[in-house]
Amino acid sequence: MGKITKYLNQLIVGSVFDTPEILESYSTDGSALKIRPKFVAFPESTDDICKLMRFFNQIATKNIPVSVTVRGAGQDAGGADLSTGLVISTEKLNRMLEIDPREKLVRVQAGMTLRELNTALSVSGLTIPIGAHGDDTIGGLISNSPIDTKSAKYGGIMNYVERLEVVLANGECLQTSHMKRYHVAKKAAEKSLEGEIYRKLSRLLYDKTESIASIGKDSRDRSGYPNISKIQYKDTLDLAPLFAGAQGTLGIISEVILRAVPLQKRPFRVIATFKELDSALDYAYTLRALKPSEINFYDLKMIQEARESGKNLDGILRKQENGFVIFARFDERVGSCAKKIASIRSRFPRSTRFVIESQDTRATINEFENLLLIYLNTPKSGERVPVLTDFYLPSHNLGNFLSDLRILEQKLGLDLALYGSYATSIYSLRPKFQLDDKDYAKKVATFLRAGAYIIDRQDGKLAGGSPEGRLKAVVTNADMRDSEKAIHTRVKEIFDHNNILNPDIKLGASSKFTLTHFRTTGLPKIMI
Repeated sequence: MGKITKYLNQLIVGSVFDTPEILESYSTDGSALKIRPKFVAFPESTDDICKLMRFFNQIATKNIPVSVTVRGAGQDAGGADLSTGLVISTEKLNRMLEIDPREKLVRVQAGMTLRELNTALSVSGLTIPIGAHGDDTIGGLISNSPIDTKSAKYGGIMNYVERLEVVLANGECLQTSHMKRYHVAKKAAEKSLEGEIYRKLSRLLYDKTESIASIGKDSRDRSGYPNISKIQYKDTLDLAPLFAGAQGTLGIISEVILRAVPLQKRPFRVIATFKELDSALDYAYTLRALKPSEINFYDLKMIQEARESGKNLDGILRKQENGFVIFARFDERVGSCAKKIASIRSRFPRSTRFVIESQDTRATINEFENLLLIYLNTPKSGERVPVLTDFYLPSHNLGNFLSDLRILEQKLGLDLALYGSYATSIYSLRPKFQLDDKDYAKKVATFLRAGAYIIDRQDGKLAGGSPEGRLKAVVTNADMRDSEKAIHTRVKEIFDHNNILNPDIKLGASSKFTLTHFRTTGLPKIMI
């Protein structure tokens, strides 16, 4: 154990490690990258995080910069959970601290998972109704602020955030709130980093009003800090939106106050299989009027592969080799939904296969809901590497995009099955790559750039459903307008003078570094 590690263990209640085995286990996340840290810390309180940040900020002022990355569940597909310096894991910050069932408010530590939170809330008849993975931590969800499968109906995680507690780069602790102009001026007068943040942000909002408003108009691009346009409303200022999608580059979220909603009834689900894309899209468009919580789109090739892994999905496939599947989930009364679906069903050809939830079909639908897990984790060979995930694609261009995709398949020799959420227009591609191929990194980079090109060609956004992290930044940084980049850079400078909070993701990502750090071995955990 090195001197710095020993000192840090004396400094905090939690633990800090530099042993090779632990460093190795934290050198990968849910992405295609592998980056080994120097230290991994497991703080047990906000105070521990403050002490760690104070130390690393102090040594940065002496020209010894060490990057600091906060890590929740470690599932980020863009490599934002990785660091060459310190990884701060929130695994031990996983408690519910307070709950007020009457006001539907709950205060939790950032490392609590969505599944743990909703299980605890269910006792009080409450829930946070988002479609993210149950293993995602609350802090991680806010830091990435993805558009999940239920966002079209319920909004994302930020719809339920009331306040954040954030540890700043110098170890100060900031509490967000809706502040009137008088209180902002009072905060700005303080001689602290928090005071400086309020002073400089207020000046930036005043000096760059038109440019910031322009950034806010493009709601489908989550690169940089687009929520700078949302922190000021009339005569109030709230910094909470700025940390959403910032991926730990502006501060480390330690505690969250959320507003829950009443627990939903058991969902009603429908699966429809189509031979033609036009019919599938017509059906999905019609479903929107019924306000389901989810409308998901799948290439039938994914189901073929899942069936080859042993899943009995014949009731959905029906001998079709090619086509598309639309999955819908409703939260309303079962009887009402069934009647509406029956009415819609009569409009489509007899060749369309409908599986409507009932006691007899529930097992089949449950199997179908495991489809994505099977598809991603049991390819015949290689690994389905997350390169082009969570991109925005307008529904009216889906057909043209699929035509471009078929051409790309032939040129690159890849099997490209599209899947995602029709309701939110967020889609993903996960082709197979051989990790031991000597040209693997080159092939991934080629696919990333070619895929980004056809997404842009169809008016899509590469960072439409989740922030750019390291991987997407290879493309988004080059495409960002100078005026926009200047604002995002200024925001980062205001919060992190010494550039130690996740400095090599988002705007600070290096194409050369990223493209030379693809991992060449599979992940030890299940991919989602």
